[in-house]
Amino acid sequence: MDSPPNPPESRSLRGSSCSPKSPDSKSKKKNSKPCSKKTSLQEAKKKGRMEQSRGEEEMAKQLKNLDLNSKLKATGTGLVYSDVFARPCCLWDSGHPECPERVTAVMEKLESQRLLSRCVQVEARPATDQDLLLVHTKQYVELMKSTQKMSESELMSLSKTYDSIYLHPESFHSATVAVGAVLQLIDKVLKSELRNGFAVTRPPSHHAQADKMNGYCMFNSLAIAARYAQTQHGLERVLIVDWDVHHGQGIQYSFQEDPSVLYFSVHRYEGGAFWPHLPESDSGALGSGVGEGYNINLPWNKTGVKDADYIAAFQQLLLPVAYEFRPQLVLVAAGFDCLAGDPKGEMSASPQCFAVLTHLLQGLAQGRLILALEGGYNPQATADGVCACVRLLLGESCPRLVPQRAPSDSALKSISQTISSLYPFWTSLQILEGGPMCKETSPVHPASVEPSGEGLGEMPAQITGLAYDQRMMEHHNMWDSHHPEQPQRISRIFSRHKELGLVSRCLRIPARLATEEELATCHSLEHIAKIKSTEGMKPRDLHRLGDEYNSIYISSESYRCALLAAGTCFNSAEAVLTGQVRNAVAIVRPPGHHAERDVACGFCFFNTAALTARYAQTFAKKPLRVLILDWDVHHGNGTQHIFEDDDSVLYISLHRYDNGLFFPSSDDADFDKVGRGKGRGFNVNIPWSGGKMGDSEYLAAFHAVVMPIAREFDPELVLLSAGFDAARGDPLGGYHVTPEGYAHLTHLLMSLAAGRIILILEGGYNLTSISESMSMCTSTLLGDSLPLLPPLPPPHPNASVTINRVLRSHALYWSSLRIQIPESLRLSLPSPKAKGKRVSGGRDKRSPRQETPAKGSEQGAPPVSPAAAEAMEPGQPRTAHQEEGLQDITAGLVSLNLDNSSSSPASVPVGGARRKVRPGSQENPAKGPPSAQVTPGKKEVMETVNSTPPQDKMIMPLVDEPAMVTVAKGNPEPGESDEASGWSKLPKDGAVFELFTGGLETDEGTMYVVDPLPWCPHLETVRPVPSGGIDVFLPCEDCGSDAENWVCLSCYKVLCGRYINQHMVTHGLVSEHPVVLSFADLSVWCYSCEAYVHNKVLYEAKNAAHQVKFGENIPYTGESH
Repeated sequence: MDSPPNPPESRSLRGSSCSPKSPDSKSKKKNSKPCSKKTSLQEAKKKGRMEQSRGEEEMAKQLKNLDLNSKLKATGTGLVYSDVFARPCCLWDSGHPECPERVTAVMEKLESQRLLSRCVQVEARPATDQDLLLVHTKQYVELMKSTQKMSESELMSLSKTYDSIYLHPESFHSATVAVGAVLQLIDKVLKSELRNGFAVTRPPSHHAQADKMNGYCMFNSLAIAARYAQTQHGLERVLIVDWDVHHGQGIQYSFQEDPSVLYFSVHRYEGGAFWPHLPESDSGALGSGVGEGYNINLPWNKTGVKDADYIAAFQQLLLPVAYEFRPQLVLVAAGFDCLAGDPKGEMSASPQCFAVLTHLLQGLAQGRLILALEGGYNPQATADGVCACVRLLLGESCPRLVPQRAPSDSALKSISQTISSLYPFWTSLQILEGGPMCKETSPVHPASVEPSGEGLGEMPAQITGLAYDQRMMEHHNMWDSHHPEQPQRISRIFSRHKELGLVSRCLRIPARLATEEELATCHSLEHIAKIKSTEGMKPRDLHRLGDEYNSIYISSESYRCALLAAGTCFNSAEAVLTGQVRNAVAIVRPPGHHAERDVACGFCFFNTAALTARYAQTFAKKPLRVLILDWDVHHGNGTQHIFEDDDSVLYISLHRYDNGLFFPSSDDADFDKVGRGKGRGFNVNIPWSGGKMGDSEYLAAFHAVVMPIAREFDPELVLLSAGFDAARGDPLGGYHVTPEGYAHLTHLLMSLAAGRIILILEGGYNLTSISESMSMCTSTLLGDSLPLLPPLPPPHPNASVTINRVLRSHALYWSSLRIQIPESLRLSLPSPKAKGKRVSGGRDKRSPRQETPAKGSEQGAPPVSPAAAEAMEPGQPRTAHQEEGLQDITAGLVSLNLDNSSSSPASVPVGGARRKVRPGSQENPAKGPPSAQVTPGKKEVMETVNSTPPQDKMIMPLVDEPAMVTVAKGNPEPGESDEASGWSKLPKDGAVFELFTGGLETDEGTMYVVDPLPWCPHLETVRPVPSGGIDVFLPCEDCGSDAENWVCLSCYKVLCGRYINQHMVTHGLVSEHPVVLSFADLSVWCYSCEAYVHNKVLYEAKNAAHQVKFGENIPYTGESH
């Protein structure tokens, strides 16, 4: 049910440091302002809420591209096979390993496991000469044609001129059909007729060169397929992954100088002692010319390589580079001679391992993935490997791997050497700082536990469970109907699921109430009794009790709703553990991860995720290994404290920290809090400080920290504390994770615990972004293809600092993290841009690291602000004060409000400019109270809201106007400075600059200014002024308003501001054009930096607007502006 309206004397809840409270939801004391002004402010705030509602509608329109039903989705897994492949054999050696049984055994196994009937049979065709000539020379193709009519002696004689080759009269036809089979899959996948495919073909192909047979191979099927996809389907970027135990030098040679094809080969090498004995099979062979950096060799220098080694190679090396490369198609040279039992490979990998690798690759190129059989000389092992991969292509869950220790020292050394070689070319690898990780040589926590499937459903149903009950909406705030944790959070999410057809595809899991006995597994009896007692309390007593906690409101329905949230998650866990569903989504509230053992906190009464972990362990009748991954933007203090001495639960939290200035403002959220006692190493905090983190940073953390540790821990159940307040557009988080980004993170986690994952809603306070984000996660759990991520900027330098601190803290406990690269590598790099778009790894582009570095102040380049200069020093972490600057301090002040009716959480600035207010610190007796007031020691601000601000309300001077400033310092009381807000606390030495114009007092009172940034990294997005100039009198292009308009300095669209219909805010979010110019005061705002900018790069645009507005140029002195 909806929250009731505010009573006449309503007041919002007391702020504290322990929960993510809305900046507008703070305790407010009555003031002596006249009643008329109070009424005016209330009316203005009401109007603001209505405008924000319209803004959310606009955001929803802009996010239509996320509609999972908007495009026809490819379905089905294609499988190509022809009897032609079973004909060639060695006429003079009946025991030759490259024999027909290699493919016939595969087809028999596919049939016996009933996989063949689930695939779409695709008819093979012979490749044409035109196809073959995409890679091979005409002379070579003609020679191979001639083998069809050769005698056995001629075939033997010609075979001996090549390395490891036999020829048969059917070899040419079989090889051309093998190539054509892959091309058939290319056509169907790229035309969206199929989702993915597997080609069961022979002879193999990856050793074949332009004019030479080699290693059982005649024509290079995958090299031809990549070229075919480019020429026939217009693709720009293709990834080829080669996990055959032998190096596919034929593919490498084909694309040696081509940046449009990224080739990755992981193979047995042993210092060149293993075939094909080539120095170019080593990690130093990177390609040449413009293709340098696009050839990746990972050479194993020992036999017996296991699953953990292969998965570490993919997670920590291939995936970061592949996400940066952004392929449009993934081809796999699927040789299975690396499986245990293969006579040539002598490795120890399992078929299940390659199913997991297939799953990881499905996250790329929107799932456009084609595997083609290469080597594999134990027919039964090869058949098992193919079947495991086909199951994944068909949409089954990742299988559990046999318990193993972490990656071997030899494997980690090989991975480290390859990363070191590639380091200068890929910014995704430069997240690593280098240097020694720890002194230990073996993990403290070897993953040597026994298999523990006992009590768990061995074959989970291929369906996703969904738990939701609208009764959880009954928990509401009786004093603030616009509190951010509002009942509509879950109803909007569920409605979006219905709109997208997700609900009908899921199995509905019934809700139930948790019992007090179940609550007692994580909470004290006193705490349970105290919350239970609220059912019979009067509103006055409920309000008083709520004030005893940090950022808690209580209604008479709160206890029952909290029980319902926990019990619903218990039912979800039971459904997953018994195999009724393979994963589940729980749309529940109130959230839980801040709730401590004996105290409610941060909108949370009982810790739902922690309780679900304990319930699962009790249900399984053993200490089930549970991973709790918490990506809520706030640190889950309650979850951490409940499990900090428990090694059966691994808790990993990615959260905004800002060096302890962001909620919950506790040192417990920092990277060095690793757990206690036997739980040391099982608490992993990834605390972001400085910068607005998004997809780049979260993916980097997953690749470098989250997935390696999680894989080594080997959980049997994954619980996802899924708060979506790090989502783009959230009013409390301030971060920029996209719905697509959340989908990719979910997909990575699905590779764990045989896919047993439960997504539990935590925070998230923008109704549109939480609905889109959670829906995208559910779509991913259902097995839908992942959306293609947009080009990602390099991770923020401060993200690198954080990740490396976590790596050094936890390398002692998890050997997977011990990637050793020379520290000198980072020092040898050119200074990168502080932030911005990197060059795509597409055709005719050099690698991202080969971009021109950001210019310094020489040759008239814009000067770099101290904050930006620090961003260029990856080794030095920045404080939140240094990172955000004074503009964030003022924003924090502006977000506070004394009015008795709290504003909507949605009215908090979301991804756009802050209010242009002047927080005054002095009172002018002659003029009456100033329009905005800051009282030292109190976080209170009063402001007068005018629908159309007068022209003289500038808060920054134009180009060359002198500005004298004085600094007014205020030190808040310790208790008051810990604000219970989604925003950072104000630094104790926070400053506000007072602007005087020659000592003149205006009618509006004293004016203040936030010193604009002299430079920001997004100035590179500013484009020249169009030939027609800038017409400052144009209306908004979307709504026609002329009240408060801005012009985008990238595309020069004119759109209205935040307090009209927010069209420029939406444009900035969707188009990623961050720099805009105000028609009102000709100030320039950067959405990404969340600051005003004043730089000479902007002079042309400002001057063009100034000419139209005032009929004259801005005075220009030649100084930097």
